[in-house]
Amino acid sequence: MKIDQKAISRKEFITVEFLFNNTKDKFKLNLYSDKSGFSKKIIDQNLYRPGLALAGFVDLFSYARVQVFGNTEMRYLDQLSDEAKKNTLERVFQFEIPCIVLTDNNLPFPILLELANKYHIPVFGSVYDTTKLVYLIGDFLDDQFAPRISIHGSFVDVYGVGMLFIGKSGIGKSEVALDLIERGHRLVADDVIILTKKGEGILMGSGTNLVKHFMEIRGLGLIDVERMFGIRAIRYQKRLEVIVELELWDDKAEYTRTGLDENFVKILNIEIPYIKLPILPGKNITVISEVISLNYLLKHYGYDAANYFQSRLNNRLKNNKEDSIRGVDYFEHDFE
Repeated sequence: MKIDQKAISRKEFITVEFLFNNTKDKFKLNLYSDKSGFSKKIIDQNLYRPGLALAGFVDLFSYARVQVFGNTEMRYLDQLSDEAKKNTLERVFQFEIPCIVLTDNNLPFPILLELANKYHIPVFGSVYDTTKLVYLIGDFLDDQFAPRISIHGSFVDVYGVGMLFIGKSGIGKSEVALDLIERGHRLVADDVIILTKKGEGILMGSGTNLVKHFMEIRGLGLIDVERMFGIRAIRYQKRLEVIVELELWDDKAEYTRTGLDENFVKILNIEIPYIKLPILPGKNITVISEVISLNYLLKHYGYDAANYFQSRLNNRLKNNKEDSIRGVDYFEHDFE
């Protein structure tokens, strides 16, 4: 099964200014140097601690990464003489370093700031410890450089399961999503869904800045789900866990009857469970969508109804035991 998806150009770089403006409040970053190096490019999502480079070994110095100066680096520099300190920093600062981040509330000493401004290397500082700040900035950079695609559909959180409805234009994806929202579920995005690969095996879905939580209902027009149903009816991102394709009933098509054979579709090389759901008059797609979500949760916690029923059937055939077609034994005087 192939899904129409449009690749979004992967970022080749971000500027130091972009990093600072988008993380200064969340990560408590302070700017200590001037802004002369704000136009420098960050091309690697990984961070680097330059302990060996400061000690003089620069053969494997990953200078193109954001440099993190923690307690170890600052204590090492602090015990050097002013002359040695200057020589050490100049040897490192001659490389094209994008920026330096000081952790653990460490403050830059004068020679560090003087040389950083000379070589146009922005210096930031944070109250967070090294482990936490490396995690926060690393996660931010991973998100910036992650591969992305866009898919046309409706993305809803149903009982905590991220469910993406796809299908031909006008098939009723938005109407199904709207019905689910009215039943207490949460809209992530409608129409254009941005899927971002986060680590191995994880796709995060969100909307666009322009559309956000607006929906287009044919015959009615645009509605604002957040204003109409309240903050409880939306969420800004959700992990994609199930894809449901809606299509008109086709007598010649084959549809899953038992659920023993699971289908998957690959998106950004990640396999996502895929269900083809035929539509015909009188079929309650909303309730079926809720059942799909609950069934997914049961499988996640180790119970597969189709496999359990097959096991019971195999045991019955193996024992070759005659049995009544009734589901229960006869209950005397039970006439209700």
